[in-house]
Amino acid sequence: MRTGYDLELVHLTKRYGETVAVRDLNHVFVKGSYVCLLGPSGCGKSSTLRMIAGHEDVSDGSIVLDGQDVSKLPPAQRGTAMMFQNYALFPHLSVRDNVAFSLRMKGMDKATRHARAGELLELVDMTHLAERLPAQLSGGQQQRVALARALVTQPKVLLLDEPLSALDPFLRIRMRTELKKLQRELGITFIHVTHGQDEALALADEIVVMNNAVIEQAGPARAVWASPRTEFVARFIGGHNVIALRDGRATVRADAVRLADDGLTATVIAVEYQGASVAVTSKLESGDEVLALLPEDQFFKAPKSPGDAVRLAWDDRRLHRLEA
Repeated sequence: MRTGYDLELVHLTKRYGETVAVRDLNHVFVKGSYVCLLGPSGCGKSSTLRMIAGHEDVSDGSIVLDGQDVSKLPPAQRGTAMMFQNYALFPHLSVRDNVAFSLRMKGMDKATRHARAGELLELVDMTHLAERLPAQLSGGQQQRVALARALVTQPKVLLLDEPLSALDPFLRIRMRTELKKLQRELGITFIHVTHGQDEALALADEIVVMNNAVIEQAGPARAVWASPRTEFVARFIGGHNVIALRDGRATVRADAVRLADDGLTATVIAVEYQGASVAVTSKLESGDEVLALLPEDQFFKAPKSPGDAVRLAWDDRRLHRLEA
């Protein structure tokens, strides 16, 4: 272990009977980073988060935080805090008392815990609603309270389980900005579980892509997006086409594909207007589907419709060979 509050998973495994939910994970989460665990439902990402939090027992391996094996410690003694998907606020307690609840459980006097809760409510811009009950708040306001409550214990690592999934699309984008800003201000590690590629790319310093209980690829957001290692990562992260070559498979990004006078013959099967760009999906003679993301002005100079024959081309330097 290096110094600081790095979090390390060492051969971490979780079994439910015969089912292996998490298989032999080894990974270091660098202190002060925003990390997204990304993957489809059932890939093991939430089980991993819950083991780090102490809400699931570890079957094998260990969780090391700041040089200490915390895998056998109760949640309150780990130096982590978890913000749940449904926020889990106490309906009969005010906003202030919800935030201060864990401090009350630790026996902290009322004046001190209310002062500390007040600091956190100020941080999440909820001071003016301190006396309200959760039922009197919007979804975004409830989320801020849940966030303040998780942070009041001054954790080394904040764990977020799909924290934006209950919000409408507009609010989700706004809260993404707020979460990133808060993480930078606090300087602590955020580990955020999501199945949304856009969310992970917008937020993460590092993306950890999980599939079938293992880590398929981990790295800086831009590196995972630009250089997927496997076909699964290429398809899941989106924006990539997987092309069969004589000696293996490669990806080419959708924004690198163009309609040309010469190239591979294809038939347009779908056209989707996306504002600044138009997504054109075509089927090659081989049966493979290829997505081209064309600038809006370029597309409408010579618009295409489903059923039209087209030719697809790209610069071979934009091909990225998959490792596996």
